[in-house]
Amino acid sequence: MQEPSSDERIQRVRIGLTGLAFVFLLVLLGTAISRSSDDPAPTSTNMSGLAAGAEPEEPLAELGVAPGQSTTDNAAERGASEGGAAATTTK
Repeated sequence: MQEPSSDERIQRVRIGLTGLAFVFLLVLLGTAISRSSDDPAPTSTNMSGLAAGAEPEEPLAELGVAPGQSTTDNAAERGASEGGAAATTTK
């Protein structure tokens, strides 16, 4: 069996790298197309609220990054923890 010449090896490497680049670009294009179809179209009410400069009350909760609680739940928890702490200190 003969060893391929240096020109043949270089040509094989070029063909392999070209194929690899083609597959990479194909996957990149497919990902871009599939992600663009998942995004909802912006609504005019959503855009007008942001354009007016209205600050959201809980921006992280609106983005879904942080869980939000209502203020009544927070007040009830504070009252329960203060009452429970007072009860444990008097025993």
